[in-house]
Amino acid sequence: MAKKQFKAESKRLLDLMIHSIYTHHEIFLRELISNASDAIDKLYFKSLTDHSISLSREDFKIHLSLDKENRTLTLSDNGIGMTQEELENNLGVIAKSGSLAFKKENDMQDDVDIIGQFGVGFYAAFMVSSEVKVVSRAYGSDDAYCWISSGVDGYTIEPCRKDSVGTDVILKIKENTEEENFDEFLEQYRIQGIVKKYSDYIRYPIQMEMERSKLKEGTGKDGVDPEYETYTETETLNSMVPIWKKSKEEVSEEDYNNFYKEKFFDFEDPLKVIHSKTEGAATYNALLFIPAKAPFNYYTKDFEKGLQLYSNGVLITDKCADLLPDYFSFVKGLVDSEDLSLNISREMLQHDRQLKVIAKSIEKKIKNELAKLMKSDREAYNKFFENFGLQLKYGVYSNYGMNKEQLQDLLLFHSSSENKLVSLAEYVSRMKEEQKYIYYATGESVARIEHLPQAELVKDKGFEILYLTDDIDEFAIQMMREYQEKQFKSISAGDLDLETEEEKEEIKKQEEENKDLFAAMKEALGDKVSKVRLSQRLKSHPVCLTSEGGLSLEMEKVLNAMPTDQKVKAERVLEINAAHPIFETLKKLAATDPEKLNAYTDLLYTQAMLIEGMPVEDPVAFSNAVCDLMTQ
Repeated sequence: MAKKQFKAESKRLLDLMIHSIYTHHEIFLRELISNASDAIDKLYFKSLTDHSISLSREDFKIHLSLDKENRTLTLSDNGIGMTQEELENNLGVIAKSGSLAFKKENDMQDDVDIIGQFGVGFYAAFMVSSEVKVVSRAYGSDDAYCWISSGVDGYTIEPCRKDSVGTDVILKIKENTEEENFDEFLEQYRIQGIVKKYSDYIRYPIQMEMERSKLKEGTGKDGVDPEYETYTETETLNSMVPIWKKSKEEVSEEDYNNFYKEKFFDFEDPLKVIHSKTEGAATYNALLFIPAKAPFNYYTKDFEKGLQLYSNGVLITDKCADLLPDYFSFVKGLVDSEDLSLNISREMLQHDRQLKVIAKSIEKKIKNELAKLMKSDREAYNKFFENFGLQLKYGVYSNYGMNKEQLQDLLLFHSSSENKLVSLAEYVSRMKEEQKYIYYATGESVARIEHLPQAELVKDKGFEILYLTDDIDEFAIQMMREYQEKQFKSISAGDLDLETEEEKEEIKKQEEENKDLFAAMKEALGDKVSKVRLSQRLKSHPVCLTSEGGLSLEMEKVLNAMPTDQKVKAERVLEINAAHPIFETLKKLAATDPEKLNAYTDLLYTQAMLIEGMPVEDPVAFSNAVCDLMTQ
């Protein structure tokens, strides 16, 4: 029979299919199995109204067979089959989907799913095959036809013999090349692995003859050496029933835990399971898990985020990063949607509108479930936050705070009054009537912050302080600026606004009276500080360092610890406690011994640096100055 040519557009598309659209060659088997499942679905759909079809749903199956000697892989189904005209239309015109046409013509109901609706997946077979043969006999016909093609050079269709209804796809596997090992697609365990990976939840059994070995009878005992013999048995390779398509009532906690540990290679049960079915703008099933612990590489560049993405139970991609925002990257799980075409590459996925709708819905679902967990099981939420709270804080800070409204209610910080982690909502609910700000303090640890001089007056006023101990904390807080119309205020920056009007007038008066003292101390310190002033926040300590402007002392430490050549410096202010005895000493030295005033000023500045956990510029000079003071 004369060879027919693909249309020019089809030739270009076929070449693209073979070389570009699919990243991994193993995808071909996923596509062919999905086509076989569709063919069975079509016949099953007809059986619902055509009672002459004697097959029940349990009779349908897909069978794989390997022939290493002849280098063939055959995939057979007992589905609806194809006529000569359908072979011509469905296989001779690339990107024409018989499944999609069937669904439209028959106004198919939701309970009969058709997977392949794009019409290009079949041609993935040419990635691994030098020749593809399709033998098919349509339901209701006694005639069978054979479609054969070696690729872009065209195809032939001729009559043939087939005893039963259905379709056989016979692939002549390519010979190995220096770059590619095609022999792997003739190995039963490789084929078994591909089916398990991509088609485990196809609703019909996928069967294959598997070679096994057993102890030969009469050996291995009574002194006879053991001998083994091989045999074959038909084995079903897929599990068929996706756990996520079952109702929650059908699935036990143990089922969820076992599925999670097996599917995502974790040794611990998940901290939280989110099982949902969503219909509307996006229709999908989602089964999501929040791990009990962060993976060892979670906070490294090697960690890959993403959810498994399925189309009607068939795996599209193992890690779809577009389904999760970075701040929820710790979530593991999968999404199965009827709205996505199976035949879609990773590149096309990035621009799929439906995928964006699903991703937005999942983001909202995760946020709501975490908020529920915080209220219903605080101990579990604290455990979650210990592992992944840092990621939420990065989410608040990144993208110029674009996601702060989404995440701020999920944040926890250590409280000075509660001595435990509290939310911002809990802090605000306890604020005193006269309290204007949400006060916070930064430091390397809770213990270090507890002893900060700046915290004394705030605590004495009965105001709660949030202790920020992570490097990202203050960056996130400054990006938020306020919460429930309450501004954040660092106890080490700016005016705390804690004094009465009388106290403010007294401080103003003292500053005016001692302006020469402060000028002399500023001159002694040079550009180490921007100014020296009386403190509004100290009680028992003589001095402290504060900062002005957007860059705090803690932020300076964090930024300068990064491996860059550029260093930053906060606008430091040395504050003096007018109620401390040292202040009277400083006033006397200003009048009698300016040189000693300079030495004392430098000592006080270095002392303030040490309290803040800042590096001392010249430890030897500081040590000598202390010794000199002790010998006077």
